Amino acid sequence: MEYDDSSPIPIEGAFYATASYQKPTLNYFREEQVFDLNALLSVVDDDEETAVLKDNNLLSIKQSPEFAKNKRPDTPTNRICTSLFQRERIAFLLEFGVAYVKERSGIQKHIMRYPQIFATKAIEQKLLEGVKKGIIWHTQGSGKTALAYYNVKYLSNYFQNKNIIAKFYFIVDRLDLLIQASREFKARGLIVHNIDSKEAFARDIKQTVAIHNDSGKAEITVVNIHKFKDDPDVIKNVDYNLNIQRVFFLDEVHRSYNPKGSFLANLEQADRDAIKLGLTGTPLLGEEYNSKLLFGGYMHKYYYNASIKDGYTLRLIREDIETSYKINLQNTLAAIYEETEILKGSGNKKLVYAHKKFVEPMLDYIIKDFEQARISMNDNTIGGMVVCDSSEQAKMMYDIFQAQYAKPEGLGEQEQTTPYSTKHKLNSQVNSAAVILHDIGTKDERKQLVEDFKEGKIDFLFVFNMLLTGFDAPRLKKLFIGRVIKAHNLLQALTRVNRPYQNFNYGYVVDFADIESEFEKTNRDYFKELQSELGDEIEHYTNLFKSQEEILKEIQEIKEVLFHFDTTNAEMFSSQISQINSRYEMLKITHALNNAKSLYNLIRLSGDFEMLERLDFKILNILSREADRRLALINTKEALENNVDASNLLNVALEDVIFSFTKVNEAEMVLADELKDVLQRTREGLGDNFDQQDLEFISLKEELERLFKKKNLSEISKEQMESNIKALNDIYNRAKELERKNQLLRAKYDNDEKYARLHKRLMEKDPLTDSESKLFDALKGLKTEVDNQIQQNAKMLENESFVEKMVTRIVIDQFKNKHHIPLTAVATKRINGLVVKEYMNEYYGRAATARL
Repeated sequence: MEYDDSSPIPIEGAFYATASYQKPTLNYFREEQVFDLNALLSVVDDDEETAVLKDNNLLSIKQSPEFAKNKRPDTPTNRICTSLFQRERIAFLLEFGVAYVKERSGIQKHIMRYPQIFATKAIEQKLLEGVKKGIIWHTQGSGKTALAYYNVKYLSNYFQNKNIIAKFYFIVDRLDLLIQASREFKARGLIVHNIDSKEAFARDIKQTVAIHNDSGKAEITVVNIHKFKDDPDVIKNVDYNLNIQRVFFLDEVHRSYNPKGSFLANLEQADRDAIKLGLTGTPLLGEEYNSKLLFGGYMHKYYYNASIKDGYTLRLIREDIETSYKINLQNTLAAIYEETEILKGSGNKKLVYAHKKFVEPMLDYIIKDFEQARISMNDNTIGGMVVCDSSEQAKMMYDIFQAQYAKPEGLGEQEQTTPYSTKHKLNSQVNSAAVILHDIGTKDERKQLVEDFKEGKIDFLFVFNMLLTGFDAPRLKKLFIGRVIKAHNLLQALTRVNRPYQNFNYGYVVDFADIESEFEKTNRDYFKELQSELGDEIEHYTNLFKSQEEILKEIQEIKEVLFHFDTTNAEMFSSQISQINSRYEMLKITHALNNAKSLYNLIRLSGDFEMLERLDFKILNILSREADRRLALINTKEALENNVDASNLLNVALEDVIFSFTKVNEAEMVLADELKDVLQRTREGLGDNFDQQDLEFISLKEELERLFKKKNLSEISKEQMESNIKALNDIYNRAKELERKNQLLRAKYDNDEKYARLHKRLMEKDPLTDSESKLFDALKGLKTEVDNQIQQNAKMLENESFVEKMVTRIVIDQFKNKHHIPLTAVATKRINGLVVKEYMNEYYGRAATARL
């Protein structure tokens, strides 16, 4: 299947990943090169193809139209195989494209994302052309620091092949970014040198060796530009005759690089022959400061649209504050001005916005809105951040929070008897916060607070100017903006909430400062210059925010689907949907309800308050759960009544039922989780069975049917859950033993499932012989003869009657004549029917379901 670019999770298409003991991270691959497939792909010899099919016991599909189609080089799987498994490409990935990253949870194995692959190859191409500076324009969140790491490995090898020593520098403009970059490089195994003074940089840049460690590990020097930008003499270099190639990675080249200042001149003087690679997600495009003019042309570009499609970036939703709160704020401001004579006529709004009478209702709105977001999104792990109007406002907001909302550690713990639903609501409350300002605390203290927020130990951050750029915390999903942020700094701030996290489709921005006009102006000016800079490529940069038209269209679709139902009364809604027996109809309803939950903030944004009144979002989770439960029961009923195979029964119905439990306390929650785990294990134990017509397998399936026909699983007690766990464990153990025996038998027939099934069918009822080894010899001879006939004329499978006559002749020859197993006309017909059905099922790609 092709990629579904509208889906937030990778479920359709061909992906690549590194092996993982847990859940692997699936990566999209979108080829950027054009291949001459006629020259690249060799023609597969017919004998070689036959040998491969024969080795896999699949000779029967050789002439099938499905096999012919699947061999085409333009199918999604074949395209990605062509892209990744060309000799040069796979060698490149194996040598340079894998990183072992030390995380708090352990070692993670990462593989290069496709934009990083093509950016690396683009850098190489530019170097071959003699170009020594340029910009990598990759959107925020696409892994630019990781890209630098991969290029340290690749460019070290590139220059080593030219007998040149490469030295690498990663240049940042802020101390927190220096710490962050250093941490990321160390986590990937690089030796990192941090420069903390102009003298240290002068000494380092004059070094004529690239490695200062005994282990031979690659090294990189991370430099803060402010340590040496004002001293053009200290870093003069005189070693141009040495075989040294310095490579400067300049992080975020849209900031701090003033062409009228000394840094760029100093950088140029440091080594005029150095390679300078600028990294940015939002380059400056103005006339005075133009990133392209300062750092060279674009070597590679990866825009928001592609990043959103690839799941590396979320779209953003801007929420306006409610009208009632706006009126409340205006009244509060008026009261403050009236009471505070000193502020009258002063125009000092900063003091007004930091007044406790203004901050207190603002904070109250923020806390309530965020807690409601946690409930509606069903995720208490998300964090929030407030961009305050001033440092004074941030301090006041933190003080009020500490006085009114903060809870000491352990105080929020509830007794075991507290109902689970109550605990869930209490857990959505905001209990902790931190203020991050340059004049509060030490650097180490601020660093620790930021780390605590990333790890989920702190719910909220209050900031003014800090953390608006370069701050990467995937759990930050709601940003409250209390002041106007100008130009491209606004885009930088907004994208703090666009990192992928859990199954979120969007990042949310709440607007207190009416940033909409500033954002529209920023977008208008930015896109105007982007258009002149990129021409038609503007289309790749327009999809960051969900458009009003898209929002309204989805809202209208939800309205249409739910129009006939009572969405204000959960009991009535449950009664109405209980009359539905169509799985298709219930799928439409569950999809609409789940979509409505994710679009709750979009509906508020649209101003369609009538829809909010008709669809009570406080009971939306209940309605969604009722709909999911009804769909699960329909799935189960259909599976049981239609007698579908047990793999479908388990995959489609049973786990859905488990997920619909209403857990009321910790003990039942733990039991339900255990039941889900046992069920998953049982599903895997049965689902992989290649012989689902086995009498013992059918017996296990029937036990499952009896188990889940007894009672509505959403209503079972703790004791019944324990009983179900025991029953499922018994089924699992028996299924595991059955699978062990199946695998032994399949191995006897060169792993051909067809003949393992035939062997079992012929031994089950009225066996032809008491000797399994004798039956095996006859079937093995039959397999060899039939496969040889198909190898000589694979098209014969298009004519089933011809195959029946051929197989009848071979059956008589192998069983009666060669292995002396008595045959009656009935027995011959039965064997023939089983054999032909197996081959025809394989040819047409059907599951083996027949019992004769």
